[in-house]
Amino acid sequence: MTHGTQWIDAAVFRSDVRKRAVKTVAPRSQIAGPVRIVGIDPGTRVVGVGVIDIDDRDRATFVACEAISPRKTAAVGERLLVIHDRLEALLLAHKPSVVVIEKVFVGKSSTSAIRIGEARGVALVCAARAGAEVFDVTPATVKRSIAGFGAAEKRQVSEWIARLLGLREPPQPFDAADALAIAMTHVYGRRANLLGIHNR
Repeated sequence: MTHGTQWIDAAVFRSDVRKRAVKTVAPRSQIAGPVRIVGIDPGTRVVGVGVIDIDDRDRATFVACEAISPRKTAAVGERLLVIHDRLEALLLAHKPSVVVIEKVFVGKSSTSAIRIGEARGVALVCAARAGAEVFDVTPATVKRSIAGFGAAEKRQVSEWIARLLGLREPPQPFDAADALAIAMTHVYGRRANLLGIHNR
């Protein structure tokens, strides 16, 4: 285990995953599998990272998830450097084709939005350097696609992710579960594209 991170072992995705169309986050060029997807939940205190694989039948397999936790007392620049270095190492190790990064929630305070935006910038740079195709997704879209409604609590998202990925327990911490939810939202977007279904 790497210092400042939490790691969860892999488990196979259940075959009874819900077939639900959500807001599209992937173009038609991304329909065909197999593909590795990394979801990133950005923040300067904790960054969640979730990794899943999609086979040629669009079935998902859990690979790993992690919470990058820089030292709380460190300066912002130092925390961002820790996030950058660990993200870069993870993307190099997992070699994703797609990286999905959650957008900043506009309802947050201006200070929080700026800080999360800084972490998003780091994630964008790391994803670009890894050669992955990058997509954005809103927090409400993630909650709707995984838990069924846009105001779902983190606990509910974590519990649904455990069910969808066949995990024995909900991923911890919530940041890691959120990252897996971000990646799975991209999967639902792929299916919506395949079926020609788009939510309005």
